[in-house]
Amino acid sequence: MASLGSTRSLLFVPGSDERKLAKALGAGADAVIADLEDAVVPDEKVRARGLVAEALGEAGGESLRLVRVNAVGSTWFDDDLAALADVGLDGIVLPKASPEAAGEATRLGIPVVAIVETAAGLRRAYDVASVPGVEALVLGAVDLGLELGLEPRPDGQELLVARSTIVIDSAAAGIRAPIDQVWVDVRDLDGLERDCALARSLGFRGKACIHPAQVPVVNEAFVPSGDEVAWAQSVVTAYEQAAAEGRGAVAVDGEMIDLPVVERARRVLINAKRSVLNVE
Repeated sequence: MASLGSTRSLLFVPGSDERKLAKALGAGADAVIADLEDAVVPDEKVRARGLVAEALGEAGGESLRLVRVNAVGSTWFDDDLAALADVGLDGIVLPKASPEAAGEATRLGIPVVAIVETAAGLRRAYDVASVPGVEALVLGAVDLGLELGLEPRPDGQELLVARSTIVIDSAAAGIRAPIDQVWVDVRDLDGLERDCALARSLGFRGKACIHPAQVPVVNEAFVPSGDEVAWAQSVVTAYEQAAAEGRGAVAVDGEMIDLPVVERARRVLINAKRSVLNVE
C-alpha cells in the first residue's frame, strides 16, 4: 500500500455517490479522496457524511482512504470530524487551508493534507506546512485562479509563482513535495501528461485527479524513467567507489560529480523504489 509520503495520484470522488466511490476505490489510485465539500450540495451533506463513513470503513484494496471535509468554520466541519473519528482513515484533506484551520483539522490525530487555494493561504503556505500533523500541501488552482483573476495559458505559466511557492514552502517546512492541481479536461490525457511533466520539473511529486482515466497517466508521470534510474545508479556507484578509494573528485560521462548531484541521484533511486512499492 502507498504511504502519504509517496503518493502520486490522489483521486477525488463525490462523497454522495456510492457507485462512484466503489469505482474510485478500484481505480488504482495511490489515494482516494471522498469529497464532502465542493462535490456535495448542502442538502446532501448529512447523507454523504454517513455514506462515506460506511463505505470507507468497510473498504479494502490498496488505495489510501482520505476524506475532504468541509471548511473549518462551516456548519458541517465539526460534525464531519465527529462522524469520521472511528473510520480508520489514512488522512483528512483540508480545504481553504490556513495555519489555524490546519490546527483544527489535526484533532483526529491522523495526517492532514492541506489544500492551498486562496491568496491568503498561499501567503501563509509555509506556516500551514509547519503545523504538526500536516504531511502534504495540494495546489487548489481553480479557486486560487478565480480569486487572483488568472487566465489559463497553454504553457501553464500563469501558475508558476503559486507552484513554486508551495514547492519551496514544503521543502522549507520539511514535509514531502506537494501535490499539483487537478487537470480539469478529463478527455485531454495528452494535456494531462504535459502538465504532469511541467509540475514534476517544478518540484511536485504527485497530482490530484478527478476521473479514474487520469490515474494511470499521473502514476506513470511521477515514476522516474529507466534512463533516470540508470543515471542515478551510475552516479551513486561512482561516487561511493571514489570515496572508498580516498578520491575527492569523480566524473561520470565527463561530468564532474559533487555532493548535491549525488544527493539528487539518491533521491531519484528512493522515488523509484517507492513507486515500485506503490505498484506492488
